[in-house]
Amino acid sequence: MKEAERHLLIMPDILPTITGPDDVKKLSPNELRKLAAEIRKELIRVVYRNGGHLGSNLGTVELTLALHYCYDFANDRLVWDVGHQCYAHKLITGRSDRFDALRCMGGLSGFPSKDESSFDPFTSGHSSTAISTALGLACGDDLLKCKRSVVAVVGDGAIASGMAFEALNHAGSLGRNLLVILNDNEMSISATVGAFSAYFTQLRSAPAYLEFKKEIGHFLDGLPLFGGQMKNALDHIKDAVRNSITPGRMFDDLGFRYFGPTDGHNLPELIETLKDVKDLGGPVLLHVVTEKGKGHEQAQNHQHRMHSVAPEKVTIQPPDGGRPGWTSKFSEHLAEVASHDTTIVAITAAMPDITAAFHEQFPGRHFDPGICEQHAVGLAAGLAAAGMKPVIAVYSTFLQRAYDQVFHEICLQKTPVVLAIDRAGLVGNDGPTHHGAFDIAYLRHLPEMTLMAPKDVPELRMMLEAALAWQRPCAIRFPRESAPEDFPGSTPVERGKAEIIREGADALIVAYGSMVYRAMQAAEALRDDGIEVGVVNARFAKPIDEDTILGLMEKSPATVIAEEGALAGGFGSAVLERASDRGPDAARARRLGIPDEFIEHGPRDELLKMLGLTAAGIATAVRQALEDAAK
Repeated sequence: MKEAERHLLIMPDILPTITGPDDVKKLSPNELRKLAAEIRKELIRVVYRNGGHLGSNLGTVELTLALHYCYDFANDRLVWDVGHQCYAHKLITGRSDRFDALRCMGGLSGFPSKDESSFDPFTSGHSSTAISTALGLACGDDLLKCKRSVVAVVGDGAIASGMAFEALNHAGSLGRNLLVILNDNEMSISATVGAFSAYFTQLRSAPAYLEFKKEIGHFLDGLPLFGGQMKNALDHIKDAVRNSITPGRMFDDLGFRYFGPTDGHNLPELIETLKDVKDLGGPVLLHVVTEKGKGHEQAQNHQHRMHSVAPEKVTIQPPDGGRPGWTSKFSEHLAEVASHDTTIVAITAAMPDITAAFHEQFPGRHFDPGICEQHAVGLAAGLAAAGMKPVIAVYSTFLQRAYDQVFHEICLQKTPVVLAIDRAGLVGNDGPTHHGAFDIAYLRHLPEMTLMAPKDVPELRMMLEAALAWQRPCAIRFPRESAPEDFPGSTPVERGKAEIIREGADALIVAYGSMVYRAMQAAEALRDDGIEVGVVNARFAKPIDEDTILGLMEKSPATVIAEEGALAGGFGSAVLERASDRGPDAARARRLGIPDEFIEHGPRDELLKMLGLTAAGIATAVRQALEDAAK
């Protein structure tokens, strides 16, 4: 064992002494190495217990320390793209005493949060936004004559998206002082795909470039200067040399001064490089190569699976208890249906789990454009126009990013595309940036769109087959939990038709999607109290089954409408809108759903309980509705 390594072992722990970035700046190189090791140990301990993003955070420890060592982010600004690599940043910016509560209700968010710390200028959770917001900060500082540095850290998956490219294009033309760090680990959530992946591979093949460029620069800077003309000539020589050897020519052509690639785990090299580029004027792009899962053998060897891990002691208990999740069942169904129809194609925007089975069986009919939801929807429209049957598998929260394409390329054109909306509703510990609360509301008002939500696995299969057969814009939403296998006597799916699954004269529950199972449990509990409650499986949020639902509402003393989506503009709103037109007394109806606010992070079952979206909560709402009706 080397003397330096032996010294690190006997050195007292450093992380408990770090109260802020100023403490980091006081450390020696050996102490920084030890701090990096301690941070990794703490990340592994807490993430395994609470769940969260592991691989991405382990890969950016040295980069985080180097940034805080070289900059003063109490004044300067650091913007993390997506933010699922910010745990080390949280630990050294005054939040280590709360780190045990990471992703717990009332604890630290798993993403940057401006409500937590002044070191987080934005609350983030979606990809490819950092360059835009950082450029806005830089422009604002320039206009207000505020002298500070602005840094955006962007992954190689995120930088290939449309919004990131728009920002690079604009930043290069404006010429404002801005440092963009390209964190290149060859992964986003899964392996980075597309032409940019190949381009970055070429850049990584020239690791000696940065050092060579520095040496050329130092040599030219050391030449004697004789007046302004010589200085201008020297600048042109520098540019000529840089342009002749740079492997990052594309970024140079966009108006950025490209540096790299540099080793993202070599702290001395990172610190030296950041000091070199810190005071350069204009837009600068520093290419840093890191390894996802660094320091944890399992996370390094299984980078996709260990991108995010579930807590060791899972607190989420789905009502149907440990059965396969909706995502895996949809993946199986899609592949099975596609085996009988060669015109079915699948598209995912860097969320490969939803289409894993399809990709394995039909790789030539599977498209993953990366973190590019707008393009994915446009691609699907083109495929449909060519005669294919595209299914886009996407998280509810990320489909928001392609809203205009859903309107323009799908609904306006009446394009037969199926949207498979995963993680619809509350997703748990990922919090407000990831809750799929709004898809019903933002799709329901679009003409030509059909909105469905299954109550169980067989109904999911029937809805997928029906959507493909109808050859019109359709969306199927399902939550992040285990999937009930079946209800007795499930009827075939007919567009715009609900299903009565329980008769009851005392009250009525109209449930949509994930709330149907809970509504049935509530009805069973109410029967024990002598209250006979009817349950309707709505199936459709558009078009709703007016005859069935409104007809039963007219006869029922009280109605509870339950959905796992935003109350503003959601399924319940659709029912009451039609009731207003047709006559049932809307005052006798009580709506359950997600209120007009952003819901915090926390275990899914706890969040559902907080909002009354459990069997017990629905039963309570029925009792209250009956009490109100009696008054």
